[in-house]
Amino acid sequence: MEIVRVSVIGVAGILLAILVKEVRPEYAFYITMTAGIAILFFSVGKLSYLLESFKAIKEYIPLETTYLHILLKMIGITYIGQFSAGLCKDAGYQAVAGQIQIFGRLAVLAVSMPVLTALLETIHEFLG
Repeated sequence: MEIVRVSVIGVAGILLAILVKEVRPEYAFYITMTAGIAILFFSVGKLSYLLESFKAIKEYIPLETTYLHILLKMIGITYIGQFSAGLCKDAGYQAVAGQIQIFGRLAVLAVSMPVLTALLETIHEFLG
């Protein structure tokens, strides 16, 4: 039931930010950012569970660890980029948020290139 806790933190943070925004607009952003960081800590707990699950899967199925590392990097880049872009949008800096999202997409593409290369080599072996 952690989703209930996370939802309550998010909604409470937004409601508090809306109330404070009328009096002190600069504090509303800080409240929103604090709620986002608190939710991010809950996400890190889930990420550690995913890492343990990957280790268990690796024991049952002989997978090359390089691909799992690449997958974890891609997940990390996606979460960090989305979180940062969301904070920038909340602060009113949509242009910076867009640049973070573009960089995140390019970073995921760059990290995934070894997988694409291995796939192309496998296809070449089948055809050759």
